[in-house]
Amino acid sequence: MMTNGVEAEQAVIGSILLDGRCLPVVEELLRAEDFALESDQQIYRAAVKLDREDKPVDLVTILEEVRSQHADVSSEYLMQLLEITPTAANVEVYSRQVREQSVRRAIRSLGEELQRRADEHDETAALLADAGRRIEDLQTEGVTGDLLAPNDALLAFFAHRQRVEEGTASGFVPTGFRDIDILLGGGMLSSGMYILAARPGMGKTTVALNIADRVAERTGPVLFVSLEMDEEQLMAKRLSRLSGIPGHRLLMDKLTEPEGRRLAEASSKLSRLPVHISQRPAVTVDDIALLARKVKGVKLLVVDYIGKITPGQGAQRKNRIEYMTEISGALKTLARTLRIPVLVLCQLNRQTEGQSDKVPQLSHLRDTGAIEQDADGVIFLYREDYYAEKKPSGFDPSPLEVIVAKNRHGSTGKCEMAACLALSKINPVSNDPRRAWRAECAAGN
Repeated sequence: MMTNGVEAEQAVIGSILLDGRCLPVVEELLRAEDFALESDQQIYRAAVKLDREDKPVDLVTILEEVRSQHADVSSEYLMQLLEITPTAANVEVYSRQVREQSVRRAIRSLGEELQRRADEHDETAALLADAGRRIEDLQTEGVTGDLLAPNDALLAFFAHRQRVEEGTASGFVPTGFRDIDILLGGGMLSSGMYILAARPGMGKTTVALNIADRVAERTGPVLFVSLEMDEEQLMAKRLSRLSGIPGHRLLMDKLTEPEGRRLAEASSKLSRLPVHISQRPAVTVDDIALLARKVKGVKLLVVDYIGKITPGQGAQRKNRIEYMTEISGALKTLARTLRIPVLVLCQLNRQTEGQSDKVPQLSHLRDTGAIEQDADGVIFLYREDYYAEKKPSGFDPSPLEVIVAKNRHGSTGKCEMAACLALSKINPVSNDPRRAWRAECAAGN
């Protein structure tokens, strides 16, 4: 086995020169950038180009091709490669050694870059985020494993089916609301990006918090990244739902002794739910990824909301549509990388205000069509009384339509819920929702 990286890559090129039929094996493992020597990169690119054009791949044709590209490769060098390569039969072994050396060079380069940036006092969070992303790229950028043979794909599918039958499948995460989960086909698909969209004040954050608590209770840890409310406001909403004490009173008023006891009981319940809340007022998608990796066994990521995510480096030169497109794509990639559902809150544009039927449509998503395109599911919230001249008090149950407008893995449609926003409660509609909800709100349960 060759231990020298240059010897290994020269043996790969020599193998191609000896027998061009070995090129497909090499292409499964290597890119031109994996070769350390510029001359070897040029020869490899020439060989791949000839193969793509269905031309012979040998010493003569490669030499002619590299010369046509004005590459600095001599016939003497090609002859030398032929002489030092005993056989093309070991080309896969040589190729794996070249890939290993390429990764090691990239790791060393990344370490040097991080050291330089640390010495220049770059922001620590940015350094960690960049390091995590680059390491992930190194793990996934290789060609190996990108393609599954038909039998391998079938085996993977039936392994998933077996987990479904055994009740151990982790392919999706239920929201905890039965009617919503039925529409979604069981829940939010792992690796899926889901958009929860509505006009401001419609109840997006309240619904998202209800889902987060239900997932944390029934499935596992949740990361809630809030870029609009601080942790005190979020906790007031969650505690209000459990204690029956309005959120504004929890934030600003003195409580009675019975209310204090209810608050303590609600606090005890919440302390057992693994919901982790980000304290950062501004984050990039890379920051969100770093936070998610800190939550061991995270099952759901909630981002409130997409319009508040800070653009990454270089976005200052882009307009809003361009960087929102970039952020949407990055969130979808993050869902696939972490293999968990990402629930992203989004505001609708004002088009709904100017139409007689104010029920939201996919065209009402703000800033870019990429959000609709990237999402596995788009869920709208709609309350008719939101547009009434006399606004509801917040204590009366308000009919809430949950509309699944896009769903790659299930049906579309809507279900009826009831919202008591003053107490941050979202419940399925009963046979007589208003009477039941008034009684519940009055009792403070």
